[in-house]
Amino acid sequence: MKSAAALIALLVVLLVGETIGQRGSLGRCKCQDEGVQFIRPKLIESLEVIPSSSSCDKVEIIVTLKNGDGKKCLNPESPFAQNYVKRSIKKRSVETKP
Repeated sequence: MKSAAALIALLVVLLVGETIGQRGSLGRCKCQDEGVQFIRPKLIESLEVIPSSSSCDKVEIIVTLKNGDGKKCLNPESPFAQNYVKRSIKKRSVETKP
């Protein structure tokens, strides 16, 4: 499972290409639990993948829900989260082609 998390982190770093901000003054993980296994894709507005770092040793996947329903953490080891991230990266790369 560590290789899957590393693959997700590598893909995000390569495709996102933007600097991820600091996690706050306390340097803790944003997701305090393992996260949910599944969220209906049509309820997701945006996706943020945060690779592991010195302040948090796990990959975090945070989705913002539509209609101002807040944010949820996805379990990065769940099949849904891994497939959703892969599809999002693929969709983004298709949209950015000239």
